Amino acid sequence: MRSFKSNRTPIPKQADAFGNGYDHLSGNWLTFYSIASKFSHKAKPDERDDLLHDIIITLADVERNNGHHPFTEAAMYRIASRTQALYWRKRYRIDNGLTCGDCSKAQRQKCKENWLFSACPKAVKLESLNKPVIDDEGNTTELGDLIADDRALDLDAWLDANTFLLQCPDRLIAIAEKRRDGLPLDETERRYINRFRKREQKKLFSDVPFSPVFATNTVGASAMPANCG
Repeated sequence: MRSFKSNRTPIPKQADAFGNGYDHLSGNWLTFYSIASKFSHKAKPDERDDLLHDIIITLADVERNNGHHPFTEAAMYRIASRTQALYWRKRYRIDNGLTCGDCSKAQRQKCKENWLFSACPKAVKLESLNKPVIDDEGNTTELGDLIADDRALDLDAWLDANTFLLQCPDRLIAIAEKRRDGLPLDETERRYINRFRKREQKKLFSDVPFSPVFATNTVGASAMPANCG
């Protein structure tokens, strides 16, 4: 019986869906990965790959800058352990706003004796923006709604501006619009706005009581009003 041989190119076998592909490395990179994988699981679940990469890169940098000195496996484990410790120190600062290095030696010793690391007395406490806040009248509001918004409209200033514009002559508003648009004013408009300024200045200082200013001569023997002729 005649047999037929297929000439179809075989499909390469795909990598394990649950693997990360690092097991195909060779040489020093495989050694770095093997050591890093023993520490990466100690990070937070969503940051384990980041710690794995940090340890591998750190080991590669040390090996490249090590010169001709032997880079033993024991030294690799110490470096990986330190990289893991630095990861948690950085994570602790992100979560609490500080690290143990920010405190005095006496405070660190106290925390070590009483094991206060999980309840740092100086840590920044985080609150959810959805946290309900109850005021004195019993009303409940989410914390996020109580935060001031710099882009919010200042109603008092808006009302004052509109009240001022309602009292302004139409001609003055037209001049202000020309200034806003960058258009030059003619001589008549400049004289008009100067007269308006002087009139408003008189209103501003009309209620201010007059108090003469006295000037003293160099020897301080006499004093006379400074506005005297």
